[in-house]
Amino acid sequence: MDILTSNISTGFLWAIMAIGVYLTFRILDIADMTAEGSFPLGAAITAHTLVSGVGPIPATLLGFCGGALAGLVSGLLHTKLKIPDLLTGILTMTGLYSVNLFIMKAANVSLLADIKTVFTMVNIGDATMTTIVIGLIILLIVIGLLVLFFNTEMGLAARAVGNNQAMAAANGINNDNMKIIVYMISNGLIALSGSLMAQTNGYADVSMGIGTLVIALSAIIIAEILVRNVSFGQRLLMIIVGAIIYRLIIAGVLQLGVDPNYLRLFYALMLVVFLALPLVEKEVKKARERAANKREMNN
Repeated sequence: MDILTSNISTGFLWAIMAIGVYLTFRILDIADMTAEGSFPLGAAITAHTLVSGVGPIPATLLGFCGGALAGLVSGLLHTKLKIPDLLTGILTMTGLYSVNLFIMKAANVSLLADIKTVFTMVNIGDATMTTIVIGLIILLIVIGLLVLFFNTEMGLAARAVGNNQAMAAANGINNDNMKIIVYMISNGLIALSGSLMAQTNGYADVSMGIGTLVIALSAIIIAEILVRNVSFGQRLLMIIVGAIIYRLIIAGVLQLGVDPNYLRLFYALMLVVFLALPLVEKEVKKARERAANKREMNN
């Protein structure tokens, strides 16, 4: 039970990151590498401000804003300088490594036990249960705000850009502005996840963003495999389930005695499997249809 609740709590915080990645991955059809820099950016900003005596809520919001600024940079590079989206993310991610070091003044910052965080502001049983409750509350707030935003005129315009840029432009939508907005919201949420992870783990590290994109994409693909043809809000809720399942799979692998140093390779292999599953399912379906047609012809 302790293992289950611990992984659920981590899965909730990962889900915030996965939802952020989902916005660029599915709405804009971009695998934004900025995520691997904005995740530790949120952690770095929050850890530095907490150590400096700033309250946990303003520190967390500053972490979100830092990620949004990183998204703004990527959005401008992609839309105004016409740099390809993949290269844009790599450039921003590379630059953020130095930015994170500058903010923290070291490779990592430890949050001492007497530093108040969003998880120590209230007392809900043990630390794990507190993380679950607060993580779930933040997730529901994030999903609620995203559903409201993406059903506004601006949000629908952003979704239209992702579906068909030419048609969106023909209807008077500024494609560049919509992309920048999605970039900012996406990386703001990813940085928020990093901020919360730093507070629950008790430290921020400059390398904690490595593998972020793979983790998020795995959670998204799991959610899409589990349930299809659902509304935008339901899809965001399913990403929470995907993140928890992915976290439990990782925990199961560790319980089998796999060396943690090999986890990054396992992350990559898992993502390959998840990405291949829809194709395998499609091929199996075709094989069954061919077999059924063959039987009908023989009869």
